[in-house]
Amino acid sequence: MAGHSKWSNIKRKKEKTDAARAKIFTKIGREIAVAIKEGGSSDPSVNSRLRDVINKAKSLNVPNDNIERIIKKSEDDKLHYETVVYEGYAPEGVAVIVESLTENRNRTASNIRYYFDKYGGNLGRTGCVSFMFEPKGTIVVDMKSKEEDDLLVASLELGAEDVEYNAEDRIAEIHTGVKDFQTVKDGLEEEGYELISADIEQIPNRKVIVNEPENIKMIAEFLEKLDDDDDVQEYWHNIENEEDLYD
Repeated sequence: MAGHSKWSNIKRKKEKTDAARAKIFTKIGREIAVAIKEGGSSDPSVNSRLRDVINKAKSLNVPNDNIERIIKKSEDDKLHYETVVYEGYAPEGVAVIVESLTENRNRTASNIRYYFDKYGGNLGRTGCVSFMFEPKGTIVVDMKSKEEDDLLVASLELGAEDVEYNAEDRIAEIHTGVKDFQTVKDGLEEEGYELISADIEQIPNRKVIVNEPENIKMIAEFLEKLDDDDDVQEYWHNIENEEDLYD
């Protein structure tokens, strides 16, 4: 799991400008609407998926008042959102998976294709890059009032695969198999751990290094476009030197 950091991605989003944060609010709103419809309740105490989205919203600095308004609005939201996944290549053979939540497949597909084409990549068929990724559960835990050894023992006993610590931020990332994700997440919550986020991530099992500065720039701009698109919820890539994208 080395080289992949969910917490780093969260921190980058937290540092976004006000305009970019408005985009985050829109994306969170869609996730909340889907969580309420699929979970059958707007009460996070009985709807675990909604609880996860609320934790995610808080980690991205969405104020509590905004979250409450989004929940209220989502209860009356008549739009039907569906998850659509796109796969393709960016320059230098970088594999990219894009997960969208949309009420208009044609619009979303057109936009995603345009982004790939404009920034030197190409949108492919389903399965063209997903074989280079493996779905894993990723749980980010606030460790400010917890001991590392206690979390390690608790996580492994619940079925986690590994635990990584960020000593500077007092954060831990716990990685699980897909089938053990819910058990580990629920178990940690029951033991009083504060979860910052809990998601199924696409973790690359083979990575590439992007060497050309021009390609690094193009890929960074491409990913920024994905961030700005209201329909795009998540994306994953297999760039080894990811830090170069944000220099």
